[in-house]
Parts: sequence; structure tokens; C-alpha cells
Amino acid sequence: MITGDHKLTAVAIAKEIGMMQEGDLALTGEELDRMSDEEFESVVEKVKVYARVSPEHKLRIVRALKKKGHIVAMTGDGVNDAPALKQADIGIAMGITGTDVTKEAADMILADDNFATIVKAVEGGRAIYNNIRKFSFFLMRCNFDELFLIGTFALLGLELPLTAGMILWINLVTDGGPALALTMDPPAEDVMDKPPRNPNEGILHGRLVSIMVTFILQLLVTGGLFYWRYYMLPDPPTPHKLAEARTMAFVQATLQELLVVWNCRSEKRGAFRLNPLTNKYLIVAVAVSAIATMLVPVFGIFGTVWLDDPFEWTVTILASLPGLFILPEIFYGRKIWRWT
Repeated sequence: MITGDHKLTAVAIAKEIGMMQEGDLALTGEELDRMSDEEFESVVEKVKVYARVSPEHKLRIVRALKKKGHIVAMTGDGVNDAPALKQADIGIAMGITGTDVTKEAADMILADDNFATIVKAVEGGRAIYNNIRKFSFFLMRCNFDELFLIGTFALLGLELPLTAGMILWINLVTDGGPALALTMDPPAEDVMDKPPRNPNEGILHGRLVSIMVTFILQLLVTGGLFYWRYYMLPDPPTPHKLAEARTMAFVQATLQELLVVWNCRSEKRGAFRLNPLTNKYLIVAVAVSAIATMLVPVFGIFGTVWLDDPFEWTVTILASLPGLFILPEIFYGRKIWRWT
């Protein structure tokens, strides 16, 4: 809180609204003037209230916080606030009471002069960033799983479980629609309960290990299904048997991706703890992708064949369920059976 009011008044209000806790500090502009830059930087992260400050003090506060590695937003309405707004990562000018100079220096103009609008803007920004993370994580996981699967079979000199056309279909049709639908997810209920993220974190921070672990799961499930059907069953290897094995691997991989996407919606909650109706775009995208995929073996596209044996369909569908029941535990250590 930066205010021109008396220090005692500012501190009382800050405590009333929960801004100040035990150990937090309050400074006046006069006290700030008596501190060197080094002294101020050593306590700036503990200061929650600044009272009786001038626009020049605002500039110093912004510089000290940025030097500590924080992303700083600063509000202002007067001409003298312009330098601080320009220095901040996000300068916010008042749309009603702000001067033209301040608006020119700002990155964002608060049209209604209501600070609560800033909170909504932060919530929207966090939601967008989280959705980008979901989008990137889902596509990285899917694409690298296929790369690892095909690469392993190629190195072992075995028949490939998926053809180039099948991989292209999975990447464009199966994954494309649901991935885009993930970007339409509404903000999570706890999105504002988390502290600001480290600006140096990568978009996939904390998820690379889980991506690598799923490589192995994809190899064991999709690769294992193909290997079982083509190499382990007693009937002799024929082109039709290879087509059946690839069809099973293709359908299983596709269905698994369409189940995995539901667990990519949250880093803390499994699919069973999220309301699917909050993202109707994802429902439509998954339904369309599933129907389109089932039409592939119907028309024999990419060398697939229709599976006449109901047992093969049963095994294929059951093999896709790890995407819904096992992967959440691998991704985040979530207890998917905990419904509340």
C-alpha cells in the first residue's frame, strides 16, 4: 500500500484488511529518505505500507523491488507518477482521474478507476498462462510419446506399431482439437491463492520428469499391445495380422490421448474432481475426435482393418484406460479416487 495518508492510519487499514502480518514493516517517505539504497533493498520485501510518500519515492520503490527479481505493477494518476509507471513492468494509469501524461506512460489504463479490476486482470492473465501450460504439456507428452515408441521399435528392428499416416492423424485430428479446447478452460478456483510464479521458470517447469515417465508407459501399453497381437499370438504373421495389430495400437493410442487430456486440465485435481461441463469446447472436441477415429478402421484408412473379434476391441479399450486412471498418479501424485 502506497498512500499519502498518515502512517498510523495506513497501518490500521492494512491490518484490518489482512495486508500486514507479524514482522511486516511500514515506512514513511521521510524514513525512506534517510535510508541508503542498500539499506532499503535489504528490507523492501518486508515493507507492506508506505505512508506520506511522494511520486519520487514510488520510483525508488519500483527499482528496489525489480532489483529483487519481482514483477512490479504500479498505479498512478498524476504527472509526477509517470516515471514510476514507466519504470514498472506494468504501469497502470487511472482512466477517469489520470492525466494524459500518465496514460501515455502506462501499459494499461484502468477505465473505471477501480482497483478490484486489477485483481480481475491478474486472474485473467494467470488463467491464460495456465492454459498455455496445459496446451504445451498435452502436446509435448503426446508427440514425444509417439516418437519414443516408434524409435524404440525401429532400433529393435521390429515392425512399427504405427504408420506415418496414423501418427499424422493422431497429431492433427486426435490431439489438435482437444489441445485447442484446453486453452478455453476457465480460471481454476484457487488461481489467486498461489503466490506469483518465478519469471525465470520455463513453460513446462516441473513437468519434464512426468513427460519422460509417460514415454515408458506408452511403450509398455501401446507397444506391448501391438507386440502381443503381432508377435505373441500363435497365428502366423501375415499382412492382415500386421494390419490388425496396427489398428489396435492406433485405436488404443488415440483413445488414451482423449482420456489423458481430461487430466491435463489441472495440476492438482484428477478428472473425476473437475466438472467437465465447465469446458464444453473440450467435450465437443473429444467427441468429434473419437467419432472421427472410429471411422478410420471402418473405411480402412491408413491400412487399418475393422476388428471382427470382440475380444480385440475389449483389450484395446481396456488398454487405453491408463490415460484416465494411472497417468494422474504419475503426473502429480494425485489420489484420483479421492472425490472431495
